[in-house]
Amino acid sequence: MTKLYPGIPEAIGIGGPDTTLTDDEIRSFVTEQLGDYDFDGKRVTLVVPDGTRHAPVAKLAHMIRDALGNRPKDVRVVIALGTHDKMSEEAIGALMGYEPGHFNDTFPGWQIFNHEWWDEDTFANQGTIPADKIKELSGGRLEREMVVHVNKMVVDTDITFILGPVLPHEVVGISGGNKYLFPGLSGHDVINMSHWVGALITSFEMIGSRGITPVRQMIDAAASLVPSTKIMLGMIVKPGGGYDLHYVAFGDVHAAWEACAQVSADVHVKYVEKPYRRVVSIMPTMYEDMWTAAKGFYKLEPIVADGGELIIYAPHIDTISHMHPDIVKIGYHNRDYFVKQWDKFEDKPWGDLAHSTHLRGKGTFDPETGTEENRVTVTLATKIPREVVESINLSYMDPEDLNFEALEADPDTLVVPHAGELLHRVEAREK
Repeated sequence: MTKLYPGIPEAIGIGGPDTTLTDDEIRSFVTEQLGDYDFDGKRVTLVVPDGTRHAPVAKLAHMIRDALGNRPKDVRVVIALGTHDKMSEEAIGALMGYEPGHFNDTFPGWQIFNHEWWDEDTFANQGTIPADKIKELSGGRLEREMVVHVNKMVVDTDITFILGPVLPHEVVGISGGNKYLFPGLSGHDVINMSHWVGALITSFEMIGSRGITPVRQMIDAAASLVPSTKIMLGMIVKPGGGYDLHYVAFGDVHAAWEACAQVSADVHVKYVEKPYRRVVSIMPTMYEDMWTAAKGFYKLEPIVADGGELIIYAPHIDTISHMHPDIVKIGYHNRDYFVKQWDKFEDKPWGDLAHSTHLRGKGTFDPETGTEENRVTVTLATKIPREVVESINLSYMDPEDLNFEALEADPDTLVVPHAGELLHRVEAREK
């Protein structure tokens, strides 16, 4: 039985932190596990991540297709966008491994959909979680009822089948599992409330936390109102920008997440000997705005020295957020800036406020003087204009001014390629 979810059988897994799985090993595992599962005559909704999650989704989706064959009554694929921008046909083709316009040639009889979170008709109302229960789950941080809206496709189905990677995460601790439903396919209430609880804890304290965090408790409670059977094929992607896998687990969504989370905690955390005065995050082009590229801060904030600077180098990015324009009006501020003048912000989208604190990091605010003090400087080296960057309480740098040869030669600077995936921590802080 699982350790974190008593009474639930353990997931079946293959691989480990020091293993690199071959395609044949993965295919055999998927074929065997799915072959033993009862999909016959069932309606299946396959939930997959969007393009901001680095994983061999196409490879595994093809293996799932072959393993399912014609056993299910029907299969729908829904992309868990959360509140990200919808994916184009070309982007979906790259994600799922088919020639754009020819989905049915590659996945006969299947259908695929973006999660249209902007359309109210997308959602089913699964009820509410009472305020006193939210207070209990959030560790007393929030006391308000939570309305549970979720994409109808995971309600009007027999089996919700989650496929996706598991990684350290700034809001929930370690991603994956029911997080692909909330916020992946969620209405605004669960997103805003769970993200704000994460912000109250702070990303610095939350990211990479093992076990069932207060935010995961809220997400699990919301998922318990979704009536379909929920299973997961979880992946641990080898760091470094490729698509190799260390580990794959299959089973009940809780069990598969727990198994993957244990491996992720070993694989996706890199320890360094000291904090650095300057850290440079080189962001991959899969992050198209600062809303998503902010992971370059989340994963490296713990190793920036007090008073130091983190530079997000993303010369391809020219906007703060495609889907959250209010963040430009709110700006980037630490948690106390909002908490200590809550009357000014309680009507703003709480998910936006949470994102603001996650990118600004730890700090303090004195409401009497209006003085905000932040632990580190956050500098954007992007195509976003200086006047925009400075108006949102961040520092500006021209990307062309970065001298990487000099930066890499500086012992007080750490340059991190392909940032956003590997959580960094200082060894001394873990003792």
